[in-house]
Amino acid sequence: MTGKADPETQAKTVRPANKRGVARLAAVQALYQMDVGGAPLTSVVSEFTAFRLGKEIDGAQYRDADEQWFKQILAGVVEDQKFLDPFIHTALTEDWPLKRIDSLLRAILRSGAYELLRRKDVPAKVIISEYIDVAKAFFEDDEPGLVNGVLDRLAHELRDDELDTGKAGGAS
Repeated sequence: MTGKADPETQAKTVRPANKRGVARLAAVQALYQMDVGGAPLTSVVSEFTAFRLGKEIDGAQYRDADEQWFKQILAGVVEDQKFLDPFIHTALTEDWPLKRIDSLLRAILRSGAYELLRRKDVPAKVIISEYIDVAKAFFEDDEPGLVNGVLDRLAHELRDDELDTGKAGGAS
């Protein structure tokens, strides 16, 4: 998995990524790598910061990322995973438990849930929108809608006052 979406397709369906957006995409890739390959957090962070973020790989230039944001998402998801997974599970339909969800989609949901829970400085609507864009970079079917629905349910649980008052919005 290269973690690169086709540039022509991405330009049509996804807004241009900012440094935090790139960090979110990289964090999802790193979480996927940890989940599938069993790599430890420290080695994945080292690999991404040394060889991927803002680097050229096989002739493809990866965008610059907010390295601190990337590291905070990864560390936060790993630290809070025992809380995040049951929380995400409650937002899924009964016939689709979290363990049945694709590893990449799980990484997207965990990252989004972490930010909704711990990053109150970022509006919930921005977080949801950013992770929908991440999902669109990898999936073309129903997955971005699933990400939207799950993160929206979680946001209403965690930040209902923010969403109801219309204060959400702005740039991340």
